[in-house]
Amino acid sequence: MPLINLVIVLIVVGVLLWLVNTYIPMDRKIKNILNAVVVIGVVLWLLQVFGVMGSLGSIRIGR
Repeated sequence: MPLINLVIVLIVVGVLLWLVNTYIPMDRKIKNILNAVVVIGVVLWLLQVFGVMGSLGSIRIGR
C-alpha cells in the first residue's frame, strides 16, 4: 500500500471519529468505548499493513 493511501485513510478515520464525537450526542462512557475500539482497530490494521502481524483472516473467534 502506498504511503499516501495510508495517510489518507488515517486522516479519513480521524475526521470521521472527530465528527462522531463532536456532533452525535452520546454518553461519555460510550464515546470512550467507541474511541478505544476505533484506535485498536486502526492499530491492528496498521500492524497488518506493515507486516508486523500476520493475516487477520487466520484469527478465529469461537469454534
